[in-house]
Amino acid sequence: MHYEGNIIRPPSEANSILLQITVGCSRNKCTFCGAYKGERFRIKPDSIIMEDIAFAANFCKRQRRVFLCDGDALIVPQKRLLNILFEIEKRLPRVTRVGVYANAKSLKMKTLDELKTLKAHGLGIVYLGLETGDDVTLNKIRKGATSEQMIQMGKKARAAGIKLSITVLLGIAGKTRSKIHALETGRVLSAIDPEYIGALSLMLIPGTSLYQDYMSGDFTLLEPNEMLYELKNMIAATELSKGLFHANHASNYLPIKARLPKDKAMTLSLIDEALSGNITLKPEYLRAF
Repeated sequence: MHYEGNIIRPPSEANSILLQITVGCSRNKCTFCGAYKGERFRIKPDSIIMEDIAFAANFCKRQRRVFLCDGDALIVPQKRLLNILFEIEKRLPRVTRVGVYANAKSLKMKTLDELKTLKAHGLGIVYLGLETGDDVTLNKIRKGATSEQMIQMGKKARAAGIKLSITVLLGIAGKTRSKIHALETGRVLSAIDPEYIGALSLMLIPGTSLYQDYMSGDFTLLEPNEMLYELKNMIAATELSKGLFHANHASNYLPIKARLPKDKAMTLSLIDEALSGNITLKPEYLRAF
């Protein structure tokens, strides 16, 4: 495989074939993210991508899923992206699902019919970084979209029949807007009603704008219990028809895996137990991105 730079994939794609079709992230401006700093976004040549699919056909015979790297592969123009999916269908007939990262911009650039066509040719899941439903915080962290735009793009993916996994970031609004962040994020998640939600806890990365704000005193990181209160408020404000809410990432202090609405009351009680000190939280040295 012709890998370049940082290869990042969702935890749920750990056993997937990682096919890098872009390098870097088309946005690459978020204040909290250092994944692609200094990396110019570009789409890899079709010849290299096809070579890698041929390699996977010969040497990746056990995998049943493909994840298209890197930060926002959905931004690839429709014709080129379809050709990649056609080649996967042809050379990797055993593959049952293709996944991809997306943002509001790349979803906006695809029409509903185009997304349906991608779905018909294997695109089964889109991973969308919402981070927060609070417009003030969205603007501050430079996500490049409003909460309403996030809602509309999330609904578009769902209308195309593509499964949607949304990432939110505990602690991203700091202390002053923590509760607003939690409630507004619950509002946006409820409006989109995705199949999957993954809550990560903020870990500051040296070299990022947010880390510089922290060092200068302009941003205050939440304490572990404050993260849990935020998570509790967020789950309480989230109404899903039948979605999975995960907070079991390595960055989280308390592992949670709940199907909403069925497990909501039980999950809120679990968080209360942790806040009361009856459940031990993950120590700082075991947390990681």
